[in-house]
Amino acid sequence: MARNAPGKSDREGVSLIQLLRMFPDDAAAEKWSAGKIWPDGPYCPHCGSFEAQSNIARKTMAHRCRDCPDRPMFSLETGNAMQGTKLGYQAWAIAIRLVAANLKGVSSAKLHRDLEITQKSAWRLAHRLGEARKAGKPLLNGPVEADETYVGGKEASKRSRKKLKAGRGAAGKAAVAGIRDRATGRVVAEWLSLR
Repeated sequence: MARNAPGKSDREGVSLIQLLRMFPDDAAAEKWSAGKIWPDGPYCPHCGSFEAQSNIARKTMAHRCRDCPDRPMFSLETGNAMQGTKLGYQAWAIAIRLVAANLKGVSSAKLHRDLEITQKSAWRLAHRLGEARKAGKPLLNGPVEADETYVGGKEASKRSRKKLKAGRGAAGKAAVAGIRDRATGRVVAEWLSLR
């Protein structure tokens, strides 16, 4: 029997050893985070200006905007999921990679064990990462086409004890709705609960 899709062993990813080599300390993780958040250099999260004064002698707020009237100070954590937490960049970077690599997500208990933080901090970390994922780019941009269908077997071909005897049409079937972006061809489908 030929396999059409890759299985668990065929997935590409980063092992825990590679992950620890990538982020051996907070400085390496901060450098990686800065490259992801600020690919073109630091910018003000308040006004979006790239006129930022860097390397200010403050441990928590290392940048200042030159264009804003009150010249607010900001850091790599300002305006994203890391804002207001005491977790280091290493914990955030490893958590991001763990959550992104797992198909079904990571439990807070696993993050608690793997990152050696409290379970309450791990729970908040997992929820912040989930909210950041939801707040990302929209799935579909342009005009869309929407349709629905009902998936399931015919009642007539079921054994008598398996029949629902609930009527005709969509009885005993699952509703599936789909949306297709005309510009990109991307399709998003979801099973709908009828109850």
